[in-house]
Amino acid sequence: MPPSRPDPATLAATLPATPALPPVERWNPSLSGDMDLRITRDGAWYHEGTLIQREALIRLFASILRCDEDSHHYLITPVEKWRIRVDDAPFRAVRLDVTGTGREQILSFTTNVGDMIAAGSDHPLSVEYQTPGGEPAPYLQVRGRLRALLTRAVFLELAELGEERPSDQGRDYGVWSQGQFFSLGRLDD
Repeated sequence: MPPSRPDPATLAATLPATPALPPVERWNPSLSGDMDLRITRDGAWYHEGTLIQREALIRLFASILRCDEDSHHYLITPVEKWRIRVDDAPFRAVRLDVTGTGREQILSFTTNVGDMIAAGSDHPLSVEYQTPGGEPAPYLQVRGRLRALLTRAVFLELAELGEERPSDQGRDYGVWSQGQFFSLGRLDD
């Protein structure tokens, strides 16, 4: 008699909530070449100029994405390494969840590809200014050298949680997460 099939709900309950990512940091194949794949600053993925609309395909590609020391981004498997073009950061932080307050606060971000990351020492927040006094570009370290650009709505929500703090250079405005203070910018006196 063949074994009975498990019911889908029972099978789903045995699977991890977030599947493990492939160990791309351990794979070192030779460069296979350049692929006509581009991730725009707004998080859209294009292959040969055509927008990729299948979320499952984007998530698959995101799971094998790596940024190397040369600052180039690659889709990588154990046997292939394809260089792709990323206009800014490959991911976008599209949601912010907050638990706790003050130094005990935890800021958890969700990316456009489903990663859930709590800002902290392993996943720092940073804000860059391309030009002095220009628009801020806020980032969250996701994994390896891969970052997520915070959407404007998420950054504004984050800024509402900020507080002033003295620093060596004057006063910083920033937020706490997992006991670590992250500066969002310096305040002028």
